[in-house]
Amino acid sequence: MTDTIQLLLVGLGNPGRKHAANRHNAGFMFADSLAKRLGIKIGKVRCDSLVGDGRAEGKRVILAKPQTFMNESGRAVSCLMRSYAVELERLLVVFDDLDLPLGELRLRPAGGSSGQHGMESIIERLSVTEFARLRIGIGRPPGRMDPADYVLEDFTAQERELMETTLERGAECLQALLARGLEEAMTLCNTPVP
Repeated sequence: MTDTIQLLLVGLGNPGRKHAANRHNAGFMFADSLAKRLGIKIGKVRCDSLVGDGRAEGKRVILAKPQTFMNESGRAVSCLMRSYAVELERLLVVFDDLDLPLGELRLRPAGGSSGQHGMESIIERLSVTEFARLRIGIGRPPGRMDPADYVLEDFTAQERELMETTLERGAECLQALLARGLEEAMTLCNTPVP
């Protein structure tokens, strides 16, 4: 019997050291945080992505960080799905969302792109919106600041502290997803932080 992949988790971000702490890299940060928690090494190159293969809740998972830059994420995701023979119902994309307050999480089974270019690229390549996604709130830019500039700024020290807690909560949601299914994970994940 083959060890079927139960989840392909794709965290979105931009490659390179200069982008590492950007708000737009919340998806990469989530993948890295989860990898550390689960003892999975993300480092192998496949489909223009850094990938790690391991286990969570006794199930095989692939963690991926596309290295195509955000706007080309769809190319990497479609390749990964073919390469690992993963069905849509086993895909989870994790990305930053301007429309959610900093530190909030939203897990959904389907939906639009929320204006996020990486998600737009994935939806365009896959020609569907029916795949799970975990949105990580980064909040709106202050004043009249251009959102494009805001997402490419680093998190402040105070924001980073909140993000650490958020990434931990997200990891708990993911483990609930694997152990008990999407509905229970959504209940846990989508409860606003007090």
